[in-house]
Amino acid sequence: MKSIATLGSHCALQLLKGAKDEKLETILICEQKRETLYRRFNFIDHIIIVNSFKDIFKKKYVDMLKRKDAILIPHGTLISQLTPDEIESIDIPIFGNKWILRWESDRIKKEQLLREADIQTPKKISSPKDIRTLSIVKKDGAAGGAGYFLASNKNEYEQKLANLINHKMISTNDKLYIQEYSLGVLVYLQYFYSPVKHELEFLGIDKRHESNIDGISRIPAKNQSEIDNQLTFNVIGNSPMVLRESLLGEVYSMGERFVSASKKLVDPGIIGPFCIEGVYDSNGNFTAFEFSARIVAGTNMYIDGSPYSSLLYNEKMSMGKRIAKEIHDNMVNDNFQKIIS
Repeated sequence: MKSIATLGSHCALQLLKGAKDEKLETILICEQKRETLYRRFNFIDHIIIVNSFKDIFKKKYVDMLKRKDAILIPHGTLISQLTPDEIESIDIPIFGNKWILRWESDRIKKEQLLREADIQTPKKISSPKDIRTLSIVKKDGAAGGAGYFLASNKNEYEQKLANLINHKMISTNDKLYIQEYSLGVLVYLQYFYSPVKHELEFLGIDKRHESNIDGISRIPAKNQSEIDNQLTFNVIGNSPMVLRESLLGEVYSMGERFVSASKKLVDPGIIGPFCIEGVYDSNGNFTAFEFSARIVAGTNMYIDGSPYSSLLYNEKMSMGKRIAKEIHDNMVNDNFQKIIS
């Protein structure tokens, strides 16, 4: 019997609850500082305590996971804590295509894949001196919005960058990516692709709450400039959302184009969960500024399923359970190699 393992952060509770629902053994790789939290949940069969998540490379822990026939489920913490080279060298099976995580961590590659999928993206700005309109500056990797900032010109860019470096929110070694800011309703589209069934499923939507940019609207306009240099985009939580039904056709079409583009650029393409992240404008047109090539934390609110998963399944279906179901249904047949890397 296979075991499901994941890092103790991000969406570990959802993943392991879904695995237990599918009658799979569950393993949590946990830093000591979070052990008390995770000991509360009886669907976690085994907890492996590490000093750092990078300890999963140590032979002691690799051997533990191999003895349990474990499959590692990647999420945002894996991307933020390990380099692409480290992820690709992990000596246990990973659910999904681990090579596409390198594309998620590189904003140039990320833009290339979205364009290959014919999904509209914001205009890229090559240099701070070329900033002519409101733009957003981002770091590489899965940082949950940490270190993002807005700028309308080169001087504002330099001022805010210096402030964030001073507050140690950005380092001088960070790669920064600039794109025009897209105005609209923030929407995060949650998909699952099965390479076994060759089917795309749309399982949910979330909206993210970022501190302290979300609080700026509660401050009078005349006072907003006083805190402008202190604005951050750190994700604090998520809330559910549904779209106008007339928009769903394009949602599925975008997901299918993304799957096709990923197969072309990063063989064997996307496997399992992914998220296309962007904004809808007043005409209902979507502009994508990000994608995540693995489960996202916004799926955590749908442990009992979403309105969209309920249209596909006559049972409660979280993203974590959908991953476990894909593993459970294929772990003893020839399709197993199609869902791991």
